[in-house]
Amino acid sequence: MKRYFYFLASFCFLLLWSSCRKDFDFTPTEGSLRFSKDTVYLDTVFTNIGSSTYTLKVYNTSNNDISIPKIKLQEGQNSNYRLNVDGMTGDSPLTGKEFTDVELLAKDSMYIFIETTIDIQSLVSDETQFLYTDAIEFGINNKQTVELVTLVKDAVFIYPNKDSEGVIETLVFDVDGDGTDDETNIQGRFLEDDELNFTNEKPYVIYGYAAVDEGKTLNIAAGARVHFHANSGLLVTNNASLHANGLLSTDDELLENEIIFEGDRLEPGFSEVPGQWQTIWLFNGSTDNRFDYTTIKNSTVGILVDGNQDDSSKLQINNSQIYNSSNFGVLGRATAITAENLIINKSGQSSFAATYGGNYNVTHSTIANYWSNSFRQFPALLLNNFITDSNQNIIPNNLNSANFTNCIIYGNDNPELLLDQIPEADFNFKFKNCLLLFNDPNNNFTGPYYNFNDTDFYENMLFNLDPEFIDPQQNKLQISLTSPAAGQGTNAGNLGSDIRQMPRPSPSDIGAYNAVDLEN
Repeated sequence: MKRYFYFLASFCFLLLWSSCRKDFDFTPTEGSLRFSKDTVYLDTVFTNIGSSTYTLKVYNTSNNDISIPKIKLQEGQNSNYRLNVDGMTGDSPLTGKEFTDVELLAKDSMYIFIETTIDIQSLVSDETQFLYTDAIEFGINNKQTVELVTLVKDAVFIYPNKDSEGVIETLVFDVDGDGTDDETNIQGRFLEDDELNFTNEKPYVIYGYAAVDEGKTLNIAAGARVHFHANSGLLVTNNASLHANGLLSTDDELLENEIIFEGDRLEPGFSEVPGQWQTIWLFNGSTDNRFDYTTIKNSTVGILVDGNQDDSSKLQINNSQIYNSSNFGVLGRATAITAENLIINKSGQSSFAATYGGNYNVTHSTIANYWSNSFRQFPALLLNNFITDSNQNIIPNNLNSANFTNCIIYGNDNPELLLDQIPEADFNFKFKNCLLLFNDPNNNFTGPYYNFNDTDFYENMLFNLDPEFIDPQQNKLQISLTSPAAGQGTNAGNLGSDIRQMPRPSPSDIGAYNAVDLEN
């Protein structure tokens, strides 16, 4: 009984004590907040494209529960920024712009989420980029501020039309080569004649597929920047061509003269994210496609090349780089590709896939694969002479030639070459003066095509020697003077210089780069 009395007394005391606490008494205060940043940089956005969401953390360092009388954007309703304060959308009608009596517990913090969408034309009339600023104000009389800064770029936007019911335009063209146009489900439109010359004056932003119509040529000038929204790309149709006419840049970071194809998210967090857009698709029937000093990055497939394996002008790619493709860097299907000073790295499947036969001549190129996102099934280089259709039928096609000379074929998996062939079609290839990662201690790969002593297929080869790239994870694939690839090349190729236009020594170095002295 006595124990029960003490329990009851203690319970009543706790009840009375808790009822006297001032948990919900918030003291209005100003000027005592601390912030995670004094300026929030929202990085670079294109005009009329929404930014990523950025965060600011606000701290109450006092021992009191406080109420912040006002949190607002300095420009008020006219601001192009939007705020969300700890899940609150703000005072109506100033939603996203102004917040009243925001409560914050002692020694606690809260998040402010910041976004922006800016129409550069509403700010300036003759600028291609503009620095837009505003500030978040905390308090009324004793204000504290956090600055907001965004660089806005103007751009040329290319997108398909919508009909009155909101259905997005799709491409119609001769898909199967029978002379009649076919309906497709590829969203996009053909470029008009006055859109067939991409300049370097403004970036281009493409939604859906921008297509080059039959008999037309898309010319892209040195220094042009082409950005793709998700699920977008370029498509070159029958008897059409794409000429990417880049030039050597003096700045390896800015690449001011190089043509760059990449996604439309300009924030640093997206700079190395694969699969942000689809592909540059050189459709069956397209011809005379050329890429020089071009960088293609963060796509699903860098370049997809279909058909015309007897057309030696189908694709010529020189002095170019393809990085961070979620599937393939280059995917050829029964086609013809000639490449020199080509660099490919970090592909979710193969960096270079010569499939369904064709003709391929690759010289002084670096075909690497240091994919690090997850396990990959395929090697850096894949050759085969068949395709499997939707009914799982195997369709053969001759691999007439696949010549790789003075190439580095290497990566972070093993082996980095797969010869996938069936006897129903020809399978002709030759590796000469190449450095190849192919270590097969368990003899899993057998047959005549893996006889590395057969000079019909392999000549003057280097196996399983680290090429000593500077930093392959950062796509820095230059080699040093001590690299086993230095001075091991043979006289081959048409350019006479490496990807930096430095004259090749004699004997030449293997790969796209001349070896350099990394000590100086």
